[in-house]
Amino acid sequence: MTTGQAPRTPRTPRSDAEGQGASLALRRIWRAPAAQALVLQCAAAPLTLIVVFLLARAGASLSYADAALIQGILACALTRLRGLAVWWLGIQLVFPLALMGTHRLQIPPLLFLGIFLFLLALYWSTFRTQVPYYPSGKWVWNEVDKLLPNNKPLLVVDIGSGLGGFTMEMARRRPASQFVGIELAPLPWLLSWMRARLAGSRARFVRGDYDNLDFSNYDAVFAYLSPAAMSALWKKASREMRPGAILLSYEFLITEKTPDIILMPTGRGVPLYGWHF
Repeated sequence: MTTGQAPRTPRTPRSDAEGQGASLALRRIWRAPAAQALVLQCAAAPLTLIVVFLLARAGASLSYADAALIQGILACALTRLRGLAVWWLGIQLVFPLALMGTHRLQIPPLLFLGIFLFLLALYWSTFRTQVPYYPSGKWVWNEVDKLLPNNKPLLVVDIGSGLGGFTMEMARRRPASQFVGIELAPLPWLLSWMRARLAGSRARFVRGDYDNLDFSNYDAVFAYLSPAAMSALWKKASREMRPGAILLSYEFLITEKTPDIILMPTGRGVPLYGWHF
């Protein structure tokens, strides 16, 4: 050993695994469109300062609202370059103006905290999953009831069950079958769980991510998610769902596979799609 040099400490498998886990967590956060939108909004701030400075040097008289509008426009441009969904453009444009407006209104911090906690409990990881709360209605409940076989007890899961209307109604109509709703957001899950208990419903509600379920356990999977989630849903369903099972999606289409079933309501409304396995 050369004198004057300290021996290197070898990296352990555990430290490597921890580093990989942290890197994976950061990549998952970055993949969330909301995280990217926030970073782009921050990236627009120094550009806004440069533009405001140049306009002021040119003799323009700018208000704080003008600066907020410039910030929103630059954030929109960066968002467009990044390729986020088109609805983020409106959010990015309005965000600085809304932030300035709430500051001028002098809204109490505790009110902000209360609103934030309520929205967090309601939407939870929508920033990652891109699946907001969408309630279904009686038309789709009736159609699903017609599609499900009547010759045997079934185990059916509603992924992203929200307030539990579909799951409770199906459990009422088919007492011989089991209907489970899974919901990630705490507040909708709690409300659906309480509704089922108070009504004496046989429906069961669990809190969690449907990605952790094994779809091979179920005869039918019902989904009312969002366009952003459909590709991943199909990959999971095609891996796990057993022959004879059915995947049902209300409103949102899986583009990777042509549906076996397309049902349209009379008059206005959105379709119900189905895929047989």
